Amino acid sequence: MGTLFVGLIVVLVVALIIRNMIKDKKAGKSIQCSCGCGNCQRHCHH
Repeated sequence: MGTLFVGLIVVLVVALIIRNMIKDKKAGKSIQCSCGCGNCQRHCHH
């Protein structure tokens, strides 16, 4: 029972992280540098 509970918590945390990454990507933020691809001027992508 404890293993199931911990597994559900891990799945929930991973789902929240992925949801936040998708939300940031739709808002135009870069996942790599988080400064926004609109104002990047290529300094994020070496």
